[in-house]
Amino acid sequence: MRPPEPPPLPALTRAEGAYVDAYLDAVDLLGRLNPARATHTYGALRAAQALVDRAAALRDALTLMHQRGEHEVHAETLARALRVLDGERRTRRVTVPHDPLP
Repeated sequence: MRPPEPPPLPALTRAEGAYVDAYLDAVDLLGRLNPARATHTYGALRAAQALVDRAAALRDALTLMHQRGEHEVHAETLARALRVLDGERRTRRVTVPHDPLP
């Protein structure tokens, strides 16, 4: 038995796709940097170094959207894209885990 097919990705402009991709890449790196979840300084250092490039990619995607006249962020559509791309699970790593109750 195969797992169900994920819903299709909503139609995005190329810049919106780049925005979502760069955002999720940055989220993944922030998850590796999270002091409450990191295990080694070297891995966190590498993630911090890579985050600079991802921030530039975010800036570039948003600049392109603005230059093309895409002045509105269609949050509902982009949220659907994030859900299809497993954004809910990926963003959980950025949060501080709850303390176990005594």
